[in-house]
Amino acid sequence: MGNSALKSHLETSQKTGVFQLTSKGLQEFPEELQRLTGNLRMVDLSGNKIEVLPAAIGNFLQLKSLTLNSNRLTSIPAEISKLKKLETLILNGNRIQQFPPTLGQLKALRTLSLSGNQISQFPSGLGTLRQLDLLDLSRNHIQNIPSEVSELQAIEINLNQNQISVLPAEVSRCPRLKVLRLEENCLELSSIPGSILKDSQVSLLSVEGNLFEVKQLRDLEGYEQYMERYTATKKKFT
Repeated sequence: MGNSALKSHLETSQKTGVFQLTSKGLQEFPEELQRLTGNLRMVDLSGNKIEVLPAAIGNFLQLKSLTLNSNRLTSIPAEISKLKKLETLILNGNRIQQFPPTLGQLKALRTLSLSGNQISQFPSGLGTLRQLDLLDLSRNHIQNIPSEVSELQAIEINLNQNQISVLPAEVSRCPRLKVLRLEENCLELSSIPGSILKDSQVSLLSVEGNLFEVKQLRDLEGYEQYMERYTATKKKFT
């Protein structure tokens, strides 16, 4: 795209604090954005061909939302941890394999969405994100959920379309977890710990497309307690 078009976008962004440039074939993060580090609150560069998120992303201290869906990113720079106001980080449909351990320093983060990447390890160190509402890791290659998952504050965890075969009982200790999505994984009925049904806060456990029929959940201890939570939640929204 021409320099004049980028220039007019930059001028508008200086006033609005929003920079949105999607599906324009950009191959790198626009260097010109560095001029707006004090202004920008929202950046959306989805649908481009960006391969690297530069370390300079750490300079955008006012940033609240960063969206780079459908690019070619393979990693996230450690400097992202400087974005203390960041509430939304959406990087779906990239080639990301792992995260910097500093991700847990994004204290304001509410939404972390990494669906459709190449992640094989459940990210560690996210238990420090006290504001986190949604963690979306669907459509990746995750096989195991570590026991430290119990520290996660998320209200919803989406792990649909991974390769998970075991669900640790620690999931039931997530203090705020209401929605747990595990569709199209490799779970057997015996892999579902009774404590998730019996003792957790989970009111929606989505397990279609695993190695058992959903109706078999009725045979597990704690199913009635789970159904009480499920029904109470449904009533709230009808």
